[in-house]
Amino acid sequence: MESSIIITFLLYLLFMLFVGIYFYRRTTDLSDYILGGRGLNYWVTALSAQASDMSGWLLMGLPGAAYLVGLESIWIAVGLALGTYLNWKYTAKRLRIYTEVAGNALTLSDYLQNRFHDKSNVLRIATAVFILIFFLIYTASGLVAGGKLFSTVFGFNYQMAVALGALAIIAYTFLGGFMAVSWTDFFQGSLMFLAILLVPAMGIATLGGLGASRVAIAAINPEMLNPFSDLSGQSLSWMAVVSSLAWGVGYFGQPHILSRFMAIEKADEIKKSRRVAMIWVLLSLFCAVIVGLLGRALMPGLTGASVEKVFMLLVQSMFNPWIAGILLAAILAAIMSTADSQLLVTASAISQDLYRPFIKPNASQKELVWVGRITVIVVAVIAFVIALNPDNKVLDLVAYAWAGFGSAFGPAIIMSLFWKRMTRNGAIAGVLTGGIVALVWQRLSGGLFDLYEIVPGFLLAALAIILVSKLGKEPDAELTEEFEKVKKMSI
Repeated sequence: MESSIIITFLLYLLFMLFVGIYFYRRTTDLSDYILGGRGLNYWVTALSAQASDMSGWLLMGLPGAAYLVGLESIWIAVGLALGTYLNWKYTAKRLRIYTEVAGNALTLSDYLQNRFHDKSNVLRIATAVFILIFFLIYTASGLVAGGKLFSTVFGFNYQMAVALGALAIIAYTFLGGFMAVSWTDFFQGSLMFLAILLVPAMGIATLGGLGASRVAIAAINPEMLNPFSDLSGQSLSWMAVVSSLAWGVGYFGQPHILSRFMAIEKADEIKKSRRVAMIWVLLSLFCAVIVGLLGRALMPGLTGASVEKVFMLLVQSMFNPWIAGILLAAILAAIMSTADSQLLVTASAISQDLYRPFIKPNASQKELVWVGRITVIVVAVIAFVIALNPDNKVLDLVAYAWAGFGSAFGPAIIMSLFWKRMTRNGAIAGVLTGGIVALVWQRLSGGLFDLYEIVPGFLLAALAIILVSKLGKEPDAELTEEFEKVKKMSI
């Protein structure tokens, strides 16, 4: 089993490295490195966006949650599915157009500064700082997932396993930049999709069919099959349901997802991408929850952070070594497809949003690309240190970073695209309010009502944008004309 998986993993990693080397030769300037020259086709846009979105938590965090609480976890999946659809439907096309019209913006910081003609650079600094903070945590979640994968499959020491995962991700992100990341995410998304369909199908067959699977899960606790109650039989509070559904609003502020919208070759291709993405998302989320339920029947007794290993354990127990190697490589694919995107967005925040405007305005394109590459290494090392604690849960780290981005950037992005009256000061107030609330909510509120921090963060950020914009001067004629131009082009 182990030798078969090692060979599969090595072949997979060599392929990723080959893609990185291929695009290394084709990367000539910063636009190529951080946005691929806006040249993605609709298939790559769709699958790379969703693969970078879901990360290791799709095959580890969500099945682990379902293993612990049953169908109560379905509300997270419902929220994510709705958020994915609304983001593709309303944000994607207009953001693609607006970022090009607004000075050919390459990053979210670029876009917000250009959108409001902010000469103070406050917006650029605030967004870059929050990107750095929350992506350190988000990248750490991927390294934790990688550590659990390598330690479970090969028996490596956890810290060594985390280091191996970090090295694998750094290699091709460092070399190839955005196009390498997007094309590897396309292949990784396909592999993840195959795995998340096969494992529950085999689990159901192992238990004797759908009816027998349902009986086996109900025998453990019938409430596991009730999405409206917890395991004790008490009805879920509206607060618990809202907190789970609120994962969906986080989509509007995720830089590694929004960058895919910005990079598609033609805005009119967004509709095709949306269809591909929604099929992928709906089936993947549903199957991930089913994996957790089946795991409770097939792999009883998992506790604590080990519940997030249920997918791996099912694969090892149900499939022959070569197929198991491919399916376990899907976990590595899920981890790498998100961590690489996060490293790249952070690199762009440092090179394009901090180094270029504040340290060396006349830096050459080649120098900026190398600043981005060095940033990839530095951020990965810091995330590695955060990930060294083996008691970290992937879902907990992802939830914190997801709330941070959703609160800091979500309201600002949505309103900047659809509200003509929004001002620069309103945008600054929204970004700062959302980011700070997400950072301190749990500490100051003591986990008030177990309310997920993205709920107060998103709402207070939106309120801050509205109030500050209304109290200030109306946008000038140039900003208004630019807004109307984008509106017409979107239609």
